Amino acid sequence: MGAADIEEQPTSLAHEFFSSDDIVQKAYLFIFEIAIFVGRFNPFMYGTLQVLGPEHEFSIVDQKLTPLPIVDQVIRGVHGRIVNCVRFNDFSFGKELQAHVAEFKANTPFDSPEVFEETMKEAVDIVLGFLEKRYNARLLGLGMHPSLRLKDASVWSHRDRRIYDALSKVFNLNRHGWLNIQSFQLNLPYKNEQEAVKLYNALTNVLPYLPALAASSPIYESKIGEYVDNRLHFYLTNQLEVPSITGDIVPEYVSSFEEYLKTTVKRYSEDLAKRSAPKCLLNKEWLNSRGAVIRSDRKAIEIRIMDEQECVKSDVALSCFIRATLRGIIADNEYPYLPYDTLVENLNHVVRYGLDADVQHPRGETARGVCRHLLKIAYENATPEEKKYLSIVEQRIENGNLSTLVLRDVTKKAAKTNLEEAIFNVYSALANCLEKNQVYA
Repeated sequence: MGAADIEEQPTSLAHEFFSSDDIVQKAYLFIFEIAIFVGRFNPFMYGTLQVLGPEHEFSIVDQKLTPLPIVDQVIRGVHGRIVNCVRFNDFSFGKELQAHVAEFKANTPFDSPEVFEETMKEAVDIVLGFLEKRYNARLLGLGMHPSLRLKDASVWSHRDRRIYDALSKVFNLNRHGWLNIQSFQLNLPYKNEQEAVKLYNALTNVLPYLPALAASSPIYESKIGEYVDNRLHFYLTNQLEVPSITGDIVPEYVSSFEEYLKTTVKRYSEDLAKRSAPKCLLNKEWLNSRGAVIRSDRKAIEIRIMDEQECVKSDVALSCFIRATLRGIIADNEYPYLPYDTLVENLNHVVRYGLDADVQHPRGETARGVCRHLLKIAYENATPEEKKYLSIVEQRIENGNLSTLVLRDVTKKAAKTNLEEAIFNVYSALANCLEKNQVYA
């Protein structure tokens, strides 16, 4: 979720790097390398792409699908007091910037997609059971809540509120790009700097087409949006005051950690300083809001470009598709890496038109064509377990992403009733999908 994805952040060497004199910056980079080598940022050492680290964002809603800003109350009810995050055996449940949105994430990443699905489905079941019993409430996925009005949205007001207060001094938080977005985030590990750079640059060539598969935000404020992926449209503009934080969403190519820190983190930190931003926002890696960011504290690359889906199974399918595709691209020394400006233009078209977007790519003239090409790579490089999920991605490519399917059904039902009732009926079915872990088709 980018700058809104605030949690108890471990110290990053980016902070020491940029707050120190130029003379000693190379020393910090050396420490950065040593830290990664010995696993300083992660008690587990994973190979590149070895595991999948998911983070899900769901709205808490009542039976009429009205957003309920009660994440703090739920945490207190489960934990006895209000904290940022409650840790269960296999997963953690916690707050987001929005008081009605809860984050679900695994305590340890998954090698097995099937264990990923089983564990996170159980997480949904456990929290749902508490919500139903205590509040007669439900959970709703997708990239945006369909009827939330900004005037009715509120921000987390407890621990770490100082971060949100700091953000509000620089940005106008009363925007959909802050208060009404839900993403599915995926963390992919890297072994060392060389492999991290390869993974990051390969992702740069995949990210522009992921929204064509993952778009699930066709409706907001009870109206049909102009874009297939309205969440990303609002996300692109939520930090206009300091545009270098988000960039063009597509990550810039890099050749080293040093280049990444200097051209990305240092750049937006300097821009923030020019606007007299509070020091707690300066030199923070987690503030980077591109579609993929290097998280040195996790020794992983975090993908943030995808809308949340309707159920855990669909999130697992996207994860399998991405991991298998990246395996193939990284192994292919002749894979065509497109010019950066071309990738940005392709993404902008995909955000607006989805799978039907015209793109510039040697493997397809439309986003659907490129996704078919990437799916072929995925099938060729997937494990037997991953292949079980790729048919879900294939179904999205051929029949439409969630935005397309939701618009199809809302339009059909609205012809018999009205738009508001049609939205309620379709999104109620989508809430059922999350509860049953059933793919919407």
